[in-house]
Amino acid sequence: MDSTSRGVETWKEHTTAFERVQSVTQTLDQPRTVSYIATEAAVAESTARRHLKRLVEINIVQSVAGESATRYEPDPLYSRFQAVRELIENESYEELVELKTDIQQRIEEFAKDSSANSPSDLRAQAATTETAATTRHVRDRANEWETLRHRISIVNTALDAYQRYPDRAGANHSEDPIDTREND
Repeated sequence: MDSTSRGVETWKEHTTAFERVQSVTQTLDQPRTVSYIATEAAVAESTARRHLKRLVEINIVQSVAGESATRYEPDPLYSRFQAVRELIENESYEELVELKTDIQQRIEEFAKDSSANSPSDLRAQAATTETAATTRHVRDRANEWETLRHRISIVNTALDAYQRYPDRAGANHSEDPIDTREND
């Protein structure tokens, strides 16, 4: 038995089929078929289909009609809320403000270094580069910039949650950085 087989067996011993199907779907970077998910989750296709149906019903996964088969991918709204919840549970309000500042600084550096106003402007610059290496570098920077924009939107949502739900947001932190008292 090779190490991969041992790893799968250990995974199967410590998780349910449902947990494995959910785990596989949450790591997908593109829509995948039931067959693919079943293989990756080490379950039968009928089992994967049953669990995927449930995951779609509870809005953790979404189905995408394909030409030859239905495909499944993480529900972007669920994924976003999970990321926001993770930030709120693991970071204080001040840490989130600092994270936002760091991301803003990196975005500003991208704009300054490239003379572009957005990732799409930077991608347009890639069409005019002279070498493959330069084109790849410019595209990578545009992708990173896009990721930072997405990340800052999640941080902003977490900061907003701290303000809207201070009791819930501050539950995991010793100090409450937000003064929620009304002015007299």
